[in-house]
Amino acid sequence: MVVFGHMPNSIISGLLPSPVGSQPGSTPGTTQANSTGSGAEALPPRMALLSLWAIEPVCGPHDCRWCISFVQTITSNLFPSFTWILSVVSHCSYRRMGRVLNAKGESLFFCISCSVSDLNPEVNYYWHHGKEVVVHGHRKGRVDPVRFQIDDSPHLQIRVPKQLPEVVPLESDLGVVPVIDHKPSKLPLFKKQYENKVFIGAKVADPCCYGHTQFHLLPDKLKRERFIRERLEDQIEVVYRSNGIASLFAWTAAQAMYQGFWNEADVTRPFVSQAVVTDGKYFAFFCYQLNTLALTAETIKNNPRKNICWGTDSKPLYDVVEDGNVKGFNDEVLLQLVHFLLNRPKEL
Repeated sequence: MVVFGHMPNSIISGLLPSPVGSQPGSTPGTTQANSTGSGAEALPPRMALLSLWAIEPVCGPHDCRWCISFVQTITSNLFPSFTWILSVVSHCSYRRMGRVLNAKGESLFFCISCSVSDLNPEVNYYWHHGKEVVVHGHRKGRVDPVRFQIDDSPHLQIRVPKQLPEVVPLESDLGVVPVIDHKPSKLPLFKKQYENKVFIGAKVADPCCYGHTQFHLLPDKLKRERFIRERLEDQIEVVYRSNGIASLFAWTAAQAMYQGFWNEADVTRPFVSQAVVTDGKYFAFFCYQLNTLALTAETIKNNPRKNICWGTDSKPLYDVVEDGNVKGFNDEVLLQLVHFLLNRPKEL
């Protein structure tokens, strides 16, 4: 069972101080920069243009694959070269971001230097929930647990040696969660056999065994233009939300099993991870706290715990790119991304 709620400011800001003020004469939330502009004030739009320029000859400016280069540029600059971007950003027009980066000091640099990133990793989780009667085959009539398997493939994920801090206490009362009784087998999906396995994207012996942040790119068939064309605008945010919930549940649950927990030996501490879901232009941010693995028909009966996910609606990183210019660049989205990446474990 999972509770979903809108993300509070303390999570959006990565548990960091709220940004203060902006440079006089600037408009909060948006900026416009020319790719030929000089100085560090054009840094984030330049990152977007650099990513677009590098991929455009292959796939065109409207293909979301340019976002892959943009995300990698952001993460690679924040993580291996933290001191460089700190010195650049703290002197540019994005002074709010500079204050955020400066707020954590040496302990944050130590956390970032200890992180590991995985490109196109495989994440898997297998669990039981509920029961069903076998209707075909030599086991016809027997009662079996309903088996679930998530095979996920984020574009990029960051792992750390210590887990992120809990958002709410493990035994918090999260209210009543609606139960959906529809069997997954009723969905119009092609059935096939899966290899049941649990994997966080790294082997058990890896010291960076806790998830920090994942990045997910939505496929073309789930682009918002298609939903708008078919008059399904109310389903646009559902795509982001379902991706964030399912991916983070699989990742945090797999992390918990790596630590020796399972449905008969439930977690004694929460497992928290983050995710950014994007179609290349719109970004949504999610934070998931795993409070229980006791989801089988036997263990869930007297289990008051509920897993919880916080999230935001998707917001555009920019309005449009015309003639080499990024128009309507939304620095608030970039700031949220940086806040997410700078969230850190308490122990570091």
